[in-house]
Amino acid sequence: MTDTALTTALNVQGLSVWIKTASGKQQIVDNISFSIKAGEATGLVGESGCGKTMTAFAILGMLPAAGATLESVAIEVNGRDISSLSSAQRRSVLGRDIAMIFQQPGTALDPVFTIGQQITAVHRRHNRSKKNKHRQAMLNSLAQVGFDQPDKIAAAYPHELSGGMRQLAMIAMATVCKPAVLIADEPSTALDSGTRALVLKQIKRLQTDHGTAILMVSHDLSVIRQSCENVMVMYCGRVLEKTDCQSLFTHARHPYSAGLIACIPQLNARSASGAKAIPGQVPAPSAFPPGCHFAPRCEHAASQCDLSVPGFLAENEQGNERGNERGVACFRPL
Repeated sequence: MTDTALTTALNVQGLSVWIKTASGKQQIVDNISFSIKAGEATGLVGESGCGKTMTAFAILGMLPAAGATLESVAIEVNGRDISSLSSAQRRSVLGRDIAMIFQQPGTALDPVFTIGQQITAVHRRHNRSKKNKHRQAMLNSLAQVGFDQPDKIAAAYPHELSGGMRQLAMIAMATVCKPAVLIADEPSTALDSGTRALVLKQIKRLQTDHGTAILMVSHDLSVIRQSCENVMVMYCGRVLEKTDCQSLFTHARHPYSAGLIACIPQLNARSASGAKAIPGQVPAPSAFPPGCHFAPRCEHAASQCDLSVPGFLAENEQGNERGNERGVACFRPL
């Protein structure tokens, strides 16, 4: 890895998202700030419905919901603020500087074009070169994610590939232009263990070989532990804890983080006490409780938690950028 590992590839400051509902405007992402350096991977974890995927789409400027609005202080990729770009300007950035691996490659890939045509189109959009250069870049990207016969895969349509092969093809498409930032949204969902390991290996290779900054979105803490150096725990649109992966698994400070870790099955446990679960469920945005949104499910909650929103208690560590401090948002941290 080069010296780019010392530079900040993705810097998100004050990101918020609202959606319009029948009952009014609901905030689903609440003032999130973080940064990721080149060559580093950060995980974004939480239960389904916590706002992880919406955060990823907001960074890309691809909010899927009608009536959704976004506000931010800055969304910078390699120092360039992309938050205020026009649609045409954004198209010149997506795929070249920042790209995404979608959760469902079967729906993200166009069924009427071959895999090769779709990857070539991405490379052609961002590179002025001869036709044979585009094709060679496409074949190289397929070979680099592990396909032994890239020509055969390039000629195939998405429906002719298995789920794991489509995910690898999606990785090839997202990385054909060697973007500085890669967002991976549940990249190993519904894959068998062998294919999952291969997908995660290829993402790790991009991080180490090309200095790519990775934002790994997942509800699977085992994937985050295997793939990331740092982690953010999200609940109801708020980041409740930021830390390194080792610290999260050895001493989670937020009760929600500890609850997520306790839900991981312990195959080597001496006593078969059954699977643990956090009581209750993630509320809909229209039903977010006041104060700490996790308070109704938290066994450590006090009256203050029901009334006030806890501020983020940052650890006093030198070298951390603004908004990227490690810490916890809790009145009664563990």
